[in-house]
Amino acid sequence: MTNSLQLTPNVTSLSDRELQVIELVASGLTNQEIAAELEISKRTVDNHISNILTKTHTDNRVALVRWALQWGKVCIDQVNCCIINKPKSPKSQDELQSA
Repeated sequence: MTNSLQLTPNVTSLSDRELQVIELVASGLTNQEIAAELEISKRTVDNHISNILTKTHTDNRVALVRWALQWGKVCIDQVNCCIINKPKSPKSQDELQSA
């Protein structure tokens, strides 16, 4: 039996946006819902998904989520949790004054 998942992660070529899209796919959102969440067009999401499937050598969303779980790129219901680099929010005035 062959494993359809890529043997090594190709994470270095995934952009921050692509990692966000993977996380949203894993949470069960449709492309239209991902587009609304990220405030981009559905066609852009379609392109991201296509690029992600190519880069991860996966054939569909299920295989993509399996890949992401295997390589620790998503956290589902507090299982297999990882830290994905997300933009930091600016510090509030209180945080700046106490620093």
